[in-house]
Amino acid sequence: MPSDTRILIVDDHEDTLYALESALAPLGYLLGRATSGDEALKQVLRGQVGLLLLDVRMPGVSGLEVVRYMRRVEQTQHIPVILLTGFGADHELTTAAFRLGVADLVLKPVDPWALRTKVRYLYDTHRRHLALEREVRRLRAAVREHTETPAHPPRPGLPHPEARVPTQRPMGAHAGELEKDRT
Repeated sequence: MPSDTRILIVDDHEDTLYALESALAPLGYLLGRATSGDEALKQVLRGQVGLLLLDVRMPGVSGLEVVRYMRRVEQTQHIPVILLTGFGADHELTTAAFRLGVADLVLKPVDPWALRTKVRYLYDTHRRHLALEREVRRLRAAVREHTETPAHPPRPGLPHPEARVPTQRPMGAHAGELEKDRT
């Protein structure tokens, strides 16, 4: 993940944005902010977002609608999302969120220590996942390059392990003479 990748915090209340930024500041990650679902989608689609903290209920595009859209777009479908809600536990919301692949649903007010722990784990895991994907692509390209342009002339292939090898007779020996020697 590029070094300018950030955690995007999305909430329609300025005081909540400030509180979340203050809670996450000790982690030392780059933080971004958005005050609407539309603005969040624009930033996510531009790239450079490695984790999304997203308020569920906002005017206009809701947090769940943002996640639904992200999951349909290849470049954003694996970005981890933590949904935030101040309206208490809701079975329908929880079910819908986890069906969309949301990493967690956190109730406001947020415990800063617990939030930092979750964010650190999800963000670092996502970064490692992307680094592994880059390495796999690099290795596949190297294999393709190696197999398409051989550096050495092709070597003859080995016979199949189950290929029958004909039995060899000593030079000049006939089948009858071999039988006499065995008796």
